[in-house]
Order: sequence, then C-alpha cells, then structure tokens
Amino acid sequence: MITAVAARQDQAAFAALFELYAGRIKAWLMKMGANAELAEDIAQETLLAIWNKAPTFDPSRASASAWIFAIARNLRIDRLRRDQRSRMHLLYEMVEPEEPERPDGAFDFKQRGERVRAALDQLPDEQVVVVQLSFFEDHPHSEISERLGIPLGTVKSRLRLAMGRLRESLGELR
Repeated sequence: MITAVAARQDQAAFAALFELYAGRIKAWLMKMGANAELAEDIAQETLLAIWNKAPTFDPSRASASAWIFAIARNLRIDRLRRDQRSRMHLLYEMVEPEEPERPDGAFDFKQRGERVRAALDQLPDEQVVVVQLSFFEDHPHSEISERLGIPLGTVKSRLRLAMGRLRESLGELR
C-alpha cells in the first residue's frame, strides 16, 4: 500500500492505510501515556507524514508497520520535547518576581483618571470627540473621518493639537 501511495499518490491505498493504522497508532500512543486528544493529533500527523514521505519508504530496511510506528514514535518525541521547552519557558517567566502592588496604587489610578478627565474638559469639544473615538473607542482615523464627515487631515490635526494640550496639562503624569 505504501508503494502505491509513493508511486502514484493512490488515494484509495492511502485510505486503506489510514483505516488500518489510525486506530492502532492512537491506541499505541495512549498506551505510551498520551491522552486521547494528543494521541489523535499525533496519529493524524503520522498519517500525513506517511503520505508525504511514502517515496522514502524502503521495504528492504523495515516492514511497513515498523516504518509507520517509527514515524509515530519520532513525532511523539518531537511533541514531548516541544511541550517540555514551552513549560521551561513558562518556568523562566515565573521566576521573575513581579513588583508588588503598592497600597496607594488604586488611589493613584483614581487620581490620574480625575486629572485626565479634567484635562479633557479643557479641550474644545471637536478635539474631545476625536480623542474619544481614537483612543477610548479605538477607531482608525479614516473611520473617524467618515463618521464625523470631516477630512482625514482635520482628524489628524485635531488629534495632534489635543495631544499637545494634554501633554502640557499632564506632563508630570508620564
């Protein structure tokens, strides 16, 4: 069957291989400790590899079954290594201590919010609308232009002017 897949990408032969080996590979992987979902994933990766690597199969070196299970074993090892590396990466991230939250942090946040609202109140209404749409509602400049019926350049100018005034008012908050 593998030679038929290799020679002419015979889909019927591949379907027969799939039927014969998919369940066996999954059962073997589960016996080796993989959960059902992981075993299914690796079994499918194995069968995809068989489709792609069929021309490299050499019946004089191994039986079809041995070749197929070697592919499954290698894919399982690759997956375990990849998962282990990602777990190690998470461990390294956990090692970095986070700065403890200051007790006055919530108070600072509230004060900052009040200062920003006060600074926004000092802006002309047309600038406030553009700032709100751009920064608080996350609309792109072109959409703001369409929505307000003003040229794109006007949107950008209003934002630039508003940001300059806010910077002056809130300079020490940076």
